[in-house]
Amino acid sequence: MMSTALALYVHVPWCVRKCPYCDFNSHGVGRGAELPEQTYLAALMADLDADLPLVSGRELVSVFIGGGTPSLMSPAFYRGLLDAVAARLPLAADIEITLEANPGTLERGRFAGYRQAGINRLSLGVQSFQDAQLTALGRIHSGGDAVAAFEEARDAGFENLNLDLMHGLPGQTPALALDDLERALALGPEHLSWYQLTLEPNTEFHSHPPVLPREEVLWDIQDQGHERLQAAGFARYEISAYARAGCRARHNLNYWRFGDYLGIGAGAHGKVSVPGTGGHAIERRWKTRQPDAYLRRRLDPRGFVAGREAIDAEELPLEFAMNALRLTEGVALSDWRDTTGRPVQLLLERLAAARKKGLLVEDAARLQASPQGLLFLNELLASIDTSG
Repeated sequence: MMSTALALYVHVPWCVRKCPYCDFNSHGVGRGAELPEQTYLAALMADLDADLPLVSGRELVSVFIGGGTPSLMSPAFYRGLLDAVAARLPLAADIEITLEANPGTLERGRFAGYRQAGINRLSLGVQSFQDAQLTALGRIHSGGDAVAAFEEARDAGFENLNLDLMHGLPGQTPALALDDLERALALGPEHLSWYQLTLEPNTEFHSHPPVLPREEVLWDIQDQGHERLQAAGFARYEISAYARAGCRARHNLNYWRFGDYLGIGAGAHGKVSVPGTGGHAIERRWKTRQPDAYLRRRLDPRGFVAGREAIDAEELPLEFAMNALRLTEGVALSDWRDTTGRPVQLLLERLAAARKKGLLVEDAARLQASPQGLLFLNELLASIDTSG
C-alpha cells in the first residue's frame, strides 16, 4: 500500500579509499584519519533544523546512516546523533535504525558501542567472500574479516543483520557466485541485498572497465542464485532484496512505496510531499556534496541546500512507478490514483502493449511487474510514462 511514513537518511561522506565501482558521494581519507566528528554532528543538526518545517513534527519510522563508510565514526558520535534527532522529532516505538558498516574499518568492540547508542540494524558491505574478488573490487577487507565482523555483530546483540553481496564480478563464474551465497547463508543473516555489479559513469571502472562475465553467464548466476535464496527461506521482495519473514528493510520499503524522507549530510537527497496537495506535489532537494563545503555551510545564510526540484503532475506518474514497480508485490491501482491524481483508465491504456509482452502480472486490482517485467523494468516504465 501507499506509504505515508517519514524516514530520515543521514550521509557520512568519508571512506578509507574510494572503490573503483563506487559512484556514491564518498571521499577517501586513508587509514587512521581523524574525522571532524563534533563539527559534522553540529552541521547535521543545523541541516535537520532547517528541514523540520517541511514535516511538522511527523513521526520517524526509520533512520538509515549511509556513506561513504559510516563505521569510521565512533559510537559516541552516533549516541550524540540519535539523541539529537530524538529531541527534534518523535520516534516510532519500533523504529528501525540502520548503520552501514565496512568490515575493514572496524576496531574490536565497536559493534557493542553502536548497539548501545541505539542502532538496531546493521548492513555489512561484504560484496564477496573471495579474497581475489575483493582485491579486484578495491575492497580493504578480506573474506575472513567479513565473517569476523558478522560474528562480532551477533555477539554485540544485533538481531537484524543485512549482508550486501555483488554478483557479475570480474572473472566470476556461476560456481563462484553461488559459493558467495553459500558462505553468506551459513552465517544466518536476516536480510540479503544481492545485486549485479554495474559500471557507473564517473567511476574508475567506467573509465577502465574490467572484463565482466558474458551475458549468458550473468543470466545463469541470477537464475541459480534466486533459486538458492528461495530454497533457503529468503523471499525476494524487491529487485535485489531478499529477506526472511518479518525482516524486510523498513527504510527501503518507504522509498519504494513513495514515502517521504529527509536527507541530511553532505550530498544527501530528500523527498517530501508538499502540504495541502494530497501528495500530488512533491519536492526533491539535495545538499552540498563536498564535505569541507558542507561544513562551511553551517555558518552560511544560504543553508545546506544545493538544489531543489518540484516534481509536477506530469512527471509524478513515472516517479511513482519507478519506485513501486521495483517491489515484487507491485502496488494497488487505487494507490496509483491516490498518489498521482491521474485516472486509472489512462494507465490501463498505456499498459496494453506491456501486457501483451508479458511484462505485467494479470491482476485487475494491481500494478505488478511479472518476473520478466522485473528483468526489463526500463521497457515497462517506458510504457507507463504518461507525460507524453
